[in-house]
Amino acid sequence: MRRFDIYLTGVGGQGIGLLSEVIIRAGDHAGLPVSGVDTHGLAQRGGMVVSHVRFGALRTTPLVRLGSADLVIALEISEAMRALHSHARPGGTLVFYDTAWQTLSARLGKESSPSREDLEEACRKKQVRPIGIRKEDLQDHRMQNMVLLGRITRDELIPGIGKEHYEKAMDDLMAGSMLEANLKVFREMLEGS
Repeated sequence: MRRFDIYLTGVGGQGIGLLSEVIIRAGDHAGLPVSGVDTHGLAQRGGMVVSHVRFGALRTTPLVRLGSADLVIALEISEAMRALHSHARPGGTLVFYDTAWQTLSARLGKESSPSREDLEEACRKKQVRPIGIRKEDLQDHRMQNMVLLGRITRDELIPGIGKEHYEKAMDDLMAGSMLEANLKVFREMLEGS
């Protein structure tokens, strides 16, 4: 597999850690060389949470370099804008959940939340393909990560990993009603609902 870098970002409580671990384990189930690392910041207080996932030949670091991510996954619009400017490479893709949480910097009055239109315009300027997603009937906001994962899987945005690999990874990490609920949301997104 050629090198493929993913930068994930969100706000504490949105499930970035689980999402990155599912992607890493799915890559492992697919037989791909993969490494990853999480940075939690102020996760317990609604601060930024970041994960780096890298596929391909062994590297000296699991960190994705600035401006080199093939895929940026964001669970909130402000963090999507920040990640677009810091880590997305021209020609890459930004998949974001179309919601605005009041990030720590917004609460402190240091910045305002961008709109979806602002984000899409910034993507056009940087030549990054934006894919915004919002599931209106989502019962539990903690499963926004599975909404994004379902769309990523449906659009085959991570080379070499299929539905069965993600489902095996989820089975490794979850059990019981938690697994069932997450699989349900993931599969609904695969079907386009």
